[in-house]
Amino acid sequence: MQLIFEKSVPGRAGVMLPGADVPDALEIPADCLRAADAELCELSELDVVRHFTGLSRLNFGVDTGFYPLGSCTMKYNPKILERIARLEGFSDLHPFLPQLRHGGMLVQGALHIMHELERLLCEIFGMSAFTLHPMAGAHGELTGMMMVAAFHRDRGEKRTEVVIADEAHGTNPASAALAGYSVVAAPTDPDTGMLDADRLAGIVSPRTAAVMLTNPNTLGIFNSRIRDVVEIAHRNGALVYYDGANLNAVLGKFRPGDAGIDVMHVNLHKTFATPHGGGGPGAGPVGVRKDLEPFLPVSRVEKRHDNTYFLEYDFPKSIGYIAPFYGNFGVCLKAYAYILLLGAEGLVETSENAVLNANYLMSRLKNIFELPVKSACMHEFVLSARKQAENGVRALDIAKALIDEGFHPPTVYFPLIVKEALMIEPTETESKETLDAFASAMRRIADLAVTDPERLRQAPSTTPVSRPDEVKAVKDMNFRA
Repeated sequence: MQLIFEKSVPGRAGVMLPGADVPDALEIPADCLRAADAELCELSELDVVRHFTGLSRLNFGVDTGFYPLGSCTMKYNPKILERIARLEGFSDLHPFLPQLRHGGMLVQGALHIMHELERLLCEIFGMSAFTLHPMAGAHGELTGMMMVAAFHRDRGEKRTEVVIADEAHGTNPASAALAGYSVVAAPTDPDTGMLDADRLAGIVSPRTAAVMLTNPNTLGIFNSRIRDVVEIAHRNGALVYYDGANLNAVLGKFRPGDAGIDVMHVNLHKTFATPHGGGGPGAGPVGVRKDLEPFLPVSRVEKRHDNTYFLEYDFPKSIGYIAPFYGNFGVCLKAYAYILLLGAEGLVETSENAVLNANYLMSRLKNIFELPVKSACMHEFVLSARKQAENGVRALDIAKALIDEGFHPPTVYFPLIVKEALMIEPTETESKETLDAFASAMRRIADLAVTDPERLRQAPSTTPVSRPDEVKAVKDMNFRA
């Protein structure tokens, strides 16, 4: 596809404006004026519309196709939630509006929703309090780890390490390091796919500030010994941080707080059907047990005796501000509406269908690709392309070939403990027909890995760009070439 500047035709215009009939109100210095007209595209309105419509057709998203990106929960987002977020009473609010003025309620509706969403999240996940400020999952992790550090400082304890499962999301060690801790890896049992609690007991020590884990983990396995993990940490005076990236698997089935989790984040843009991908928007509210409430970020939404709401800043032990204003309100609004839309029974059905879809698709593929952990999964599962790699076809080649089949590739090469990993999450919103079509495409690709591996190494062949040099792109970012 040509660049829009390459389509430019001298003299062509999309709109003709009359000359200005009012004098300039401001005398612009001569050295600030252009010596010549700006070199803009010269195209008709129709040319421009067709160009950008054509570009939009090159984008891939949940609205156009199956997006089995493991660990990302790329499920369909109900359009009614977008309409709710665009309601004038919400979209036109400015964060500097006063909470109350002359008896008028200017932002009480928004504050009410924030307060209610925090209460709903506390109930769903078994925590004492939540903050909606963090604007992404990783931001939530950092917020949580900052509170962990503040908690130990307040107790006069100097702890230097955070223990993290070796299959964890990469943001876990990054968040721990940013909070000032060194990272110690804890191994996964290769047979069960779970964090090895017995070996963890020999790793956690009085130096440990926290144990970070995801449950279900990135292999799609629920750790049935999570209470043992929590007991090991607490016995050593450490806290337990719960990465909520995979909560879509356990809605209404498991509350982290009931297992003794101290602090956790929730990816609203995964679990509660707000848009995910393309850089955002996101939200990563953080929940804590009672002991950590004093360290929550400011401000916090409080309720008066007359049922009005206000923002409270007077928390001396707070870690302070971690986001502009009050977080990503639009995303929180959509999550609130989604929870009300489904209700308690609907949230349970969401997780049940997510688990059902993942296990169905895994059963269709486990005899075609290697299955590292041979047990039922939760919302996602991990395959290995080690068998195909024997013919020179790697996980990346399979991912690229799926593009030619009309599917977005799954996550590849993660978790790092699985060689040639293909991490697949179908979510609850996909139909059996879609899952069957994906499984058939994967079977065709597996057959080609035997009969025509070179074809897979050249995939994709249906896209404007096939195999860019990604290393060169990073080292030599030339946007004008």
